[in-house]
Amino acid sequence: MNRKIFLASGAAALAACSPIGTKLNNSAGFHSALESAEALNERVIGTRGRARLYSPADISADFPVNSLDTPSTGEYERLAANGFRSYKLVVDGLVDHPQALPLAHLQHLSNVDEITRHDCVEGWSAIARWQGVRLSTILAMAAPKPQARYVVFHSYDSDGNGTLYYESLSLEQAAHPQTLLALRQNAKPITPDRGAPVRLKVPTQLGYKSAKWVRRIEVVASMRPLGSGKGGYWEDQGYEWYAGI
Repeated sequence: MNRKIFLASGAAALAACSPIGTKLNNSAGFHSALESAEALNERVIGTRGRARLYSPADISADFPVNSLDTPSTGEYERLAANGFRSYKLVVDGLVDHPQALPLAHLQHLSNVDEITRHDCVEGWSAIARWQGVRLSTILAMAAPKPQARYVVFHSYDSDGNGTLYYESLSLEQAAHPQTLLALRQNAKPITPDRGAPVRLKVPTQLGYKSAKWVRRIEVVASMRPLGSGKGGYWEDQGYEWYAGI
């Protein structure tokens, strides 16, 4: 099991740490081996295991801000200026009941309060208390169609070159009881630099899967039409899609 997890995690570490142009990093065969282990890792532990829960005494005094820059678009700044009172989370795509959920309604639906560890691909970890609504609750309201396979999270932020950030999970990963749309961190509303008003939190996977600044959730049958077809902004840069820990 440890060897399997190591292989599946290797793709992310390689993409994050290896200098561009190294022979191993550019080897299609090597990446193919890593990707095959990634799929096995997902099948064996991806929807079954649970992230460890911690006590209040374990909460980290410092939780690094480590991501793309906080959105600076006019739309996001207007939302932040009025305390996100006009924010609505859109849920659409292959669903029978599209949603446009105000922040107050999401707060009313909040049903998760857990202290878990956030593990960054760069090697650091931090523990925090997260409160929010299970993603499965929101998806049940929207009712995915039979052909639906994946859930895509579109964010307000971009990489500065006009490429918008996005991330995705399978429906099975989305249904995990610890996968949530986080509204509060350490008993306070999530701040803009940490993903306000809504961020994804997937404690069973590496931190880059926990997309910040979520504006829209799209249910799709395939990831191929999105970006480079790898399932996320960082995946398009070479990171693994299933980043189980």
